[in-house]
Amino acid sequence: MEFIKKYMYPLLTGIGILVALLFFSLNVPRNREANIIERSVLGITSPLLLPVSMASTFVEDIWDNYIQLVDTNRENLRLREDIRKLNQRVLEENEALLANQRLEKLLDIKKSVQAPTIAATIIGEDVTSWFRTLVINRGSSSGIREGMAVISADGVVGQTVKVSPSTSRVLLLTDHTSGIAATIQRSRARGVVKGKGEMLCTLEFTTREEDVKVGDMVITSGIGGVFLKGHIIGEVTMVKRGEYGIFQSVSIRPTVNISHLEEVLVVQRGGYE
Repeated sequence: MEFIKKYMYPLLTGIGILVALLFFSLNVPRNREANIIERSVLGITSPLLLPVSMASTFVEDIWDNYIQLVDTNRENLRLREDIRKLNQRVLEENEALLANQRLEKLLDIKKSVQAPTIAATIIGEDVTSWFRTLVINRGSSSGIREGMAVISADGVVGQTVKVSPSTSRVLLLTDHTSGIAATIQRSRARGVVKGKGEMLCTLEFTTREEDVKVGDMVITSGIGGVFLKGHIIGEVTMVKRGEYGIFQSVSIRPTVNISHLEEVLVVQRGGYE
């Protein structure tokens, strides 16, 4: 563009001369020879024709290149938008695939539970130093009552403690006030799983004589009426028997990863009116 501004007048002059010559040549009769004036004009203007032609070609090339750059920029913008939409579609399809896999596992658990269940989605959480609770999108209008067991595809989650028409608050098994009657799956030793916070639990009231080892799986015993028998709670990570006392200290790591939990099943059995 700077070139065009700088040489505007010479270019216009050359183009004017070229147009005049073309007009002149078109009006020259074809059946006669050029006279001395015409030959003189042609002789004078001929040296100018080549530079004018080259300048005209140069300007045309610049204009064509500019148009190509504009078209290329538009094409790049269009391709970027297409790539963005494609990436968004891939993300949505991957998310749908993962959700489908989670729901399939939840459906398998639902089929194995010998009681009516209802699926719910986690819509909130309250994980503080004092409370370990989640909020689900199902309430009394869906038949949920306080005191019902909540499970997932990986094991026990907790139980409902506060129910509204459309939502329910779930007390997690890791909360300090939670207690679940449990059994060591291998040896059948019994105890009560109590929340310890920090995503950990302990098995209490298990006597020192009971056979408990690291790696043992802990399941619900069915005693107490809240949880059905046989739901996985967690894995024993530490066993400590002191010199004094009748009970041993057992630490448990829950099989459910609360921080990654998205869907749960509420077992519609028991509960409080």
